[in-house]
Amino acid sequence: MSATKPSRAGLPVGITMGDAAGIGPEIVVQAYAQGLAAPAVVYGDAGALRRAADLLGARVSVREIAGPGEAPPAPDAIAVVACHPALPPDLAPGQINGLAGRAAYEYVCAAIDDAMAGRIRAIVTAPLNKASMHAGGIDYPGHTEILAERSGTSEFAMMLANRELRVLLVTIHVALADVFARITVGSELRAIRLAHTACRQMGIARPRVAVAGLNPHAGENGKFGREEIDIITPAIEAARSEGIDASGPWPGDTVFMRARRGDFDIVVAQYHDQGLIPVKYLGVEEGVNVTVGLPFVRTSVDHGTAFDIAWQGIADPSSLVAAFDLALAMTPDASTAD
Repeated sequence: MSATKPSRAGLPVGITMGDAAGIGPEIVVQAYAQGLAAPAVVYGDAGALRRAADLLGARVSVREIAGPGEAPPAPDAIAVVACHPALPPDLAPGQINGLAGRAAYEYVCAAIDDAMAGRIRAIVTAPLNKASMHAGGIDYPGHTEILAERSGTSEFAMMLANRELRVLLVTIHVALADVFARITVGSELRAIRLAHTACRQMGIARPRVAVAGLNPHAGENGKFGREEIDIITPAIEAARSEGIDASGPWPGDTVFMRARRGDFDIVVAQYHDQGLIPVKYLGVEEGVNVTVGLPFVRTSVDHGTAFDIAWQGIADPSSLVAAFDLALAMTPDASTAD
């Protein structure tokens, strides 16, 4: 059964600035200077953005607004939603700072609240720094968990995408030793469903979902483990009974190559590095991180705060621009969901 969702296409996209000590302010300013494809507002620090614009010599202006409902300014003007006290102007670049970490968390929370209230079209996030967040008293492993908890979402997953691969993860930020306990028929089926949904949101009518094995050679008929036989295969069969074109489990050392050449539309990977290494090897410049399953669209850069190059004027905004463009593609004028 399908239900029509209200269109958000006329609303601005919400961009979170990320950690002010990292490259977030620079890539946001550069994205505006290059020209965004739709109206946007930024959840961040106006002073940091002005300093980044001065550093880059960017012909953009920065002004604070009370909320995303205010009339959008000119395309080269960065409208900053006032959602957190101003950060100190002498914040040290490229260093862990609890003030910056706490502020970055608050920017995300404000964007989530506006997305839940239907005030923005989608959320596009610049990078957080986990150590800075922890120094600021915020104990989350990353964006994904913040987004899920604050939006009340229990069925969610991380997907990484670029021009050649789409990969969705069954488990995310957990120790490798804990992965096996989290691989269940339920978690596999949930990931397969979310992979199917993500591809549909990206305009693929009949997604082909490949599921990677957990063990070497996908277990080789039980020789290297029984998870493929006892857990992953039953989940694939259940998904197929729901009409999802799922296949596998395929050996992890070849399934990404096959997806890259066009055999599959998306790969469900079992754990963080199994899925993210192939995507990031192809280049983080145009990679996009998508949180699937939320009640709104969220995309993000496929890289961190890059403290080693922060505030040197050399950060590449390509991943942020790609994330912005994908957010637009996933929030068309009219959308349906199964």
